[in-house]
Amino acid sequence: MPFPFLLPTTSSLSFTEYFSSNTHPSLPLCATTARGVLRDSLKRYKRIPESSQPSHLPAVLSALNAYLPYLFALDAGLSGTSCAGEEIDLVLVKELEVEWRTTLSATLPGQEPKRMRFKSLESELFFALSTLAAVYSLQARAQLHVLYNATLPTPEQRATAITTAMKHYLDANAVYAYLVNRAGQWTAQPVAVDLSLSVLGALAELTMAEATLITVLKDDPYPAVVIEDRNKQNKDWMFKGVEVPKVRAHLFARLCLASSEHASKAQAMLGGASKVNDSLVNYVDDLRRTAKGKACRFLGIDAELASKTGDGIAWLIGAKKEMGFATPTTEESAKVSGFSKFKKDWQEKREDRKIEKGARWGTDAGKFEEGRVIDMLLQKWTKLNDTMGMQRVPASEPLLASMPSGREYHTPKIFIVPALDEDSIVRMRAPPDPSDATYREEEDDSADEDNEGRGAPGMFPGTKASYAEGSSYY
Repeated sequence: MPFPFLLPTTSSLSFTEYFSSNTHPSLPLCATTARGVLRDSLKRYKRIPESSQPSHLPAVLSALNAYLPYLFALDAGLSGTSCAGEEIDLVLVKELEVEWRTTLSATLPGQEPKRMRFKSLESELFFALSTLAAVYSLQARAQLHVLYNATLPTPEQRATAITTAMKHYLDANAVYAYLVNRAGQWTAQPVAVDLSLSVLGALAELTMAEATLITVLKDDPYPAVVIEDRNKQNKDWMFKGVEVPKVRAHLFARLCLASSEHASKAQAMLGGASKVNDSLVNYVDDLRRTAKGKACRFLGIDAELASKTGDGIAWLIGAKKEMGFATPTTEESAKVSGFSKFKKDWQEKREDRKIEKGARWGTDAGKFEEGRVIDMLLQKWTKLNDTMGMQRVPASEPLLASMPSGREYHTPKIFIVPALDEDSIVRMRAPPDPSDATYREEEDDSADEDNEGRGAPGMFPGTKASYAEGSSYY
């Protein structure tokens, strides 16, 4: 389950106030127009209901793809490199100033991060590219939402959703890897957490971990069995049993371990960064645990297929320990775990409601869903072993210590810098028409939302005027 990123908003910006060009005088105006479309699209995305936001992602992606070539053309003009085979002579009139809302910074509960001011084109470029990567991740999230609904998709729909999500993850990873390589050339780290080298590196590892994990989801039949059991409209159990095809358990376990290793690297990088949003830190930890638990489950399935039910049960117990779920072995621990089981069931039902509504779901990185699969297998194998197998269940710690190494599945993609075509470059050689106006946005500046209707903590939204001095509020 992908992390629900928040897309940032930004202030208005006119590049014509900061740059001028003798060779391509229309470039600053064209860049300003493209940026205005992007800014308006981001504000619209923020203001619509969360359940409707996935349908607006293509519009945001289209605005980003239209704006980035102009932004890289400005960057090429400042750095002295060519763009579409032409040299762009760009002059800095005054220092660029722009504001972006940081979405990965730690804030107080119920408050969103405020805008931060930056004074370089490099910051504008990094925020635009990180927004592009976040859009790719959100598009993957929208595709995977189909798999977790109560109504199971057809095999063709499932394969299409997973393949599309995998492509989006690799695209996001390519963008983050490009940003990491570019940020490595900085002499000083930026003030914003979103642009720090450690956070960008963690996001690159996170997207690769998620892309690796869904390769297993494509051929893993057990989550679908658990979802089908929760489907109240399912009547297949009346006339046929559940058919679970055999899986390449050992291979899947190694892929899950590779995903867990990427998540561990991301967790270590986030630990070195300060003031990172706790929800992102917790999600990375849950993803690492989920991937490790899946690996233990597949190794248990591999053991059970080899008629070693006792070892399989031990692997499942180890999976629950890795994921942080209670595994009572004595009467005392069983008493303590009573509340833990109630809490886990409550969290699972809350996550189900989020999936049904399509808002803020997946923040557990699929941990509770994987816990359901493990509980199903553990109950089935324990009953089978108690009645027929009678095999000894060994300790899980030695098995966890003997886990194999991870195996990589994906080859990282290379981010191709978007460039303007030759026709666009040629058209910008002409001076801008004085009658041309930049894109006029239809919505107010979202910076007004920071103070609009807000007052002291505990104040009801929209009642700030009632608390003003001299009012008749009692």
